[in-house]
Amino acid sequence: MRLRDKVALVTGAGQGIGLACARAMAREGAKVVLAERDQPRGLQAADTLSAEGFSATFVGCDVSRKAQVDAAVAAAIKTYGRLDILVANAGIVH
Repeated sequence: MRLRDKVALVTGAGQGIGLACARAMAREGAKVVLAERDQPRGLQAADTLSAEGFSATFVGCDVSRKAQVDAAVAAAIKTYGRLDILVANAGIVH
């Protein structure tokens, strides 16, 4: 487990690539914080990973809002005591 005892924050983690990144890091032993602006989607993703036996938590976050990004980082540190990895995955294509 290459990421054992590491804490990862993944933005846009409610589905797709972000969720896949969170799952891959969890499989390698990381505790993952799923940051997602769609609360139901983010909660479901965290519940799914938790049901798979991983340490996962959800935090609401719209990365276009600096205060929400700061709060997501603070939540990761408050929950797990540290933050080691950031996956800046969130994005929208117009």
